[in-house]
Amino acid sequence: MTVHATHNIDPARREFYRRIGERNLAPLWEVLHKLVTATPETAIVPHLWRYAELKPHLLEACELITAKEAERRVLVLENPALPGESRITKSLFGGLQIILPGEIAAPHRHTQAALRFVLEGEGAYTSVDGERTFMRPGDFVITPSWTWHDHGNVGTGPMVWLDGLDMHMIKLFEASFREGSGSDAAGRVSRPEGDSEARYGANLLPVEDSYRRPTSPVFNYRYDRTREALEQMRRENEWSPWHGLKLKYANPKTGDYAIPTIATFIQLLPKGFKTAPYRSTASTVFVCVEGGGKTVVGEGEATRTFAWGPLDIVVVPSWEICRHEAAEDAVLFSYSDQGVHEKLGFWREEKFDA
Repeated sequence: MTVHATHNIDPARREFYRRIGERNLAPLWEVLHKLVTATPETAIVPHLWRYAELKPHLLEACELITAKEAERRVLVLENPALPGESRITKSLFGGLQIILPGEIAAPHRHTQAALRFVLEGEGAYTSVDGERTFMRPGDFVITPSWTWHDHGNVGTGPMVWLDGLDMHMIKLFEASFREGSGSDAAGRVSRPEGDSEARYGANLLPVEDSYRRPTSPVFNYRYDRTREALEQMRRENEWSPWHGLKLKYANPKTGDYAIPTIATFIQLLPKGFKTAPYRSTASTVFVCVEGGGKTVVGEGEATRTFAWGPLDIVVVPSWEICRHEAAEDAVLFSYSDQGVHEKLGFWREEKFDA
């Protein structure tokens, strides 16, 4: 039987690590518990952005740079724990885009899929692969991966929306491509407005269908229809203790999320409703569409409370206990990386008693 001496082992190990390091090797046993943790260790912190405080900066940006110069005039929502990294969560991007009357954000396309959640304004549109849709507050609009898209504003005031992209997932896999257009051809309208909704948005699907993207063929989920669905559920009292009334934006062809890499939801919390504590492995961005309330994140001394109103934005990190309280009827839009967690098999959630 071999007996290993324990005296003077540390200097011998350090010398061994030095020598194998010269061969680009390293001992897993020294870092294993940092790489494979017992529970999720998040790199981000919970945070609240108040829209009333952000809007003046958006308007000032319009005075300093044109939409043409910026290509996309966006102020990035940076998680305080990751300054300079353009991350609202570890895996997702968040930013506020503003476009003024008469401006056009030129066509381009990229590997990254994007969502637009409209915060305020009228008269702006987005075009996706030749189909234009005019956007209104509360609309959820998607831009599938590698589709030509542009934006314009033919209204009389500024239009603001939240941009959410899976760019950091794409960066992780080193799979980013981007292409701009030197002409308007890429953004030229070739299909009538409402074409995608007519084909796919009425519980009907074309029998012979050429649409093959994994992203939803419906690219504008209009808020008036979404709000109506929530009210119908309210009448039927289909309340979840952890989510209130919560709906998933779905791809009508597959039942998957509208954007496969970004899970998107809308939920209604009636006045006085308090959700039971809940946590999941997804890092989640919440936007207050209507009403007001507060979100409580964490437990014990680490608990943080964020009071929010219309258009305010809150981010909740992975595996942090979270609960919402509605001071009045409140509607929350949210997006997260839950879709990827589910597809890769490591999604986990925990529901606590109220």
